[in-house]
Parts: sequence; C-alpha cells; structure tokens
Amino acid sequence: MTEEAALPRGPDPRATRQREAIDDVLQEVAEFRSAQDIHAELRARGHGVGLATVYRRLATLADRGRVDVLVTPAGETVYRQCAAETHHHHLICRSCGRTVEFEGPEIERLADRVAKRAGFRDVSHTVEIFGTCRGCGAAKVT
Repeated sequence: MTEEAALPRGPDPRATRQREAIDDVLQEVAEFRSAQDIHAELRARGHGVGLATVYRRLATLADRGRVDVLVTPAGETVYRQCAAETHHHHLICRSCGRTVEFEGPEIERLADRVAKRAGFRDVSHTVEIFGTCRGCGAAKVT
C-alpha cells in the first residue's frame, strides 16, 4: 500500500507566537482535544489566538503528519500531537480518552487485499478502535 506523501516533520520555518502557543498546548497534553478545547486552553493561558487560527494550524500540522486526527463516535473531530513517526492506528478508551498507538501489519495486508479486489490503488486509511481501558473497566466492576 502506498502512503500519502507527508510534508516535512521538522520545525515550521514560518513560526509565529500564535503557532508556537498552539504547538506548546499540543506538546503538553497527552489526550485528544478538540480545536475548541485547545482554543479555550490558549485563552486561559492569556494568548489572544482566534479559533480560526487554531483550526488552520491544526490542519497544517495534520497535513505534515505532526498531529493525529480522529472523529469520535459522537462525531467530534479531535487532535493530539503524534507520538509515532510511522503509519499507525489508535485504540481509544471511551471513558477517559486514554489512547494507545499501534502498528497493524494485519490491517495493512487486509487493506491491500480489499483495495486490490475492488480495483483501487493509491489508497490510504485510518483505523480507530474504541473500547474501555482496563482502568476504567475495573472501576465499574466494583
């Protein structure tokens, strides 16, 4: 399967204070956050960054492969700084948002077979698996 060409992962040569503030928030939080959550955090820190700027920066970072983007079961788009530099997938706790990144060679082979049978090429995919982590599941068993 061919991967989409990613833009460079290095520092942004056109960095501004607003971009740096957004990047700082992403570096400091481990869980997925919505653009509105990131915007609220920036305002709480005293940064005058507009919501449209947050969305534009997140789109740029996603295009560069520097943030993971997923759509929750509720339909909300959320973002998180990418921990892995290679193609990967996510296992996400519905309760606490804990996320485990994993590589899935079986998924890659399945995607290749399905695409080939259907006559598709130059395909890409994302896989997010939602469940309840051990910590949240154990808390509900009591």
